[in-house]
Amino acid sequence: MKVRYSRNDSINAKTLKQLHKKYKNEQLFVDVCSSAIPFKERLKGGELLDFLNTLEGFKIDYISVDSLDKFGKNLQDILSVVKIFDQLGITVKIDNLGIESLVKGKANETFTLLIKALINVADMEKHTMLELQKNGIAKAKANGIYKGRVKGSVESKEVILKKYGKVIRALSKGKSLRETAKSCNVSLGTVQKVKRLVGKTY
Repeated sequence: MKVRYSRNDSINAKTLKQLHKKYKNEQLFVDVCSSAIPFKERLKGGELLDFLNTLEGFKIDYISVDSLDKFGKNLQDILSVVKIFDQLGITVKIDNLGIESLVKGKANETFTLLIKALINVADMEKHTMLELQKNGIAKAKANGIYKGRVKGSVESKEVILKKYGKVIRALSKGKSLRETAKSCNVSLGTVQKVKRLVGKTY
């Protein structure tokens, strides 16, 4: 089974219909959201990952995407998504580069080199960010304006649960984590955190 994933900042019904017509032999997962949202927290991105764990999802052996950045804005996020597909033996096709992750069931060396290059870039970006953060803190301390977080100053369980009462109510009604995140306009991570704090299985 072939799947195509697409992310757009905005899309209308006509364009969506054209996509379905153009890729009629592929099952489409189309997200309309900011590229900054992690793949796993996107509506259709999350649905695709959930679908892979179903009996029907096991039939997926090929995923196409216009470009790698459709998987995410953050390199680490892109790499984590590609890794998931790779571990499941799913071929990833990057249209604008004209390459596939697997060729006749074996790793494509060109694709592997690309991923390694991205990993190196991601590591460099992370190192640069940490250095900038470190230098910024040092400068702020020198100017006497950096206080940092007071040790143990995190929000208490009670404060968090009071703050996200709407999330708790949604979970208690049997809504899934993803449905709750969408209806309460919070991130999936926030819903997971609240569920852990409540200590119940909804």
